[in-house]
Amino acid sequence: MQRRTLLKNGLLGLGAMSLPSLSWGLPGREDAEWLFSAADDAEGRHYIQAFAPGRKQAYRIAVSERCHGGCLRPDSAQAVLFARRPGRSLHVIDGDARAEIRRIDAGDGFHFYGHGVFDADGHHLYVTANRIDDAAGLVRVYDARADYRHLADMPLDGIGPHELRLMPDGQTLAVALGGIRTHPDYGRAKLNLDDMEPALLLMDRRDGEILARHRPSHHQLSCRHLDVGTDGTVVAGYQYQGPEWERRPLIARLSADGDFSEIALPDDLTAELRQYTASIALSRRSPLALVTAPRGHRVLVLDSRHGELLASHDLSDAAGARCDGQGGFLVSSGRGGLYRLGGDGSAPQQIHDLPIRWDNHLT
Repeated sequence: MQRRTLLKNGLLGLGAMSLPSLSWGLPGREDAEWLFSAADDAEGRHYIQAFAPGRKQAYRIAVSERCHGGCLRPDSAQAVLFARRPGRSLHVIDGDARAEIRRIDAGDGFHFYGHGVFDADGHHLYVTANRIDDAAGLVRVYDARADYRHLADMPLDGIGPHELRLMPDGQTLAVALGGIRTHPDYGRAKLNLDDMEPALLLMDRRDGEILARHRPSHHQLSCRHLDVGTDGTVVAGYQYQGPEWERRPLIARLSADGDFSEIALPDDLTAELRQYTASIALSRRSPLALVTAPRGHRVLVLDSRHGELLASHDLSDAAGARCDGQGGFLVSSGRGGLYRLGGDGSAPQQIHDLPIRWDNHLT
């Protein structure tokens, strides 16, 4: 597919650029959902873009920096968008007011990694962060009931935490530890590729105790994104930082009973993925996992119980992924399309096309 020409004054007044998304609404009711995505316009200005696919309504909120992942506050119309690594802000959006109601700065000496998650009652927000002086990876805790006041920092004994999710027990956080050292003075440059120590971690959110640390089979397999199934199965995606000609496993699985393994894909498919996975989504209705690979223009569907590949589909610049509430998935393309995949693993079907570039996340 050729890259779509992005219109300066196209649908909804959106310009070019990519970003993540999140939605809330009634389960299975597309017309009741809002998607929120960070976006840039043709002049490079940054926004959080809201779009309701079922009603084709939209609005946008200007922000000071490009955002990345997002999460919803349970039992609330609030959503939080996080600045893209190495960003300094998190943005609290009120969906009813259609406005940003609070912006929280990481504070001197810290930056965020673009992801966060609430506890089950929406009281505490957990955000991955970096302490710049010593590159210590942290989970920062904020009190959403007290205007997102910073409460504590929980160390991870590692570098570069990225995505995190709450496990079904409501007390454990699954954290993808990328292992890559960065510094805001050097942008997104990777400063420690020779001595990376990535891991998939389980942390007690109450006291910060590290309950488990599962290490990839190679020290340059950066563990970046993950999702958690209703049974406690975790599927995580890697981004390999080694030589381009090497082939390494790019997907890991942690079973509900604690067995950690890596999923072997056919060599030709591994080569197509170009050492990079992006979003992970596990179905809430069936044992299916979906993985996007934007550099390889692929979408993979896996059996999350056994780690078996069920389907591999072409999708140009496949980016964000989330469950659709009906047993299937929604997948975005960095080239503007929004697609639906049925729970039978069938090929993606385009349902919308917007003049934006979606980023690597749909929540």
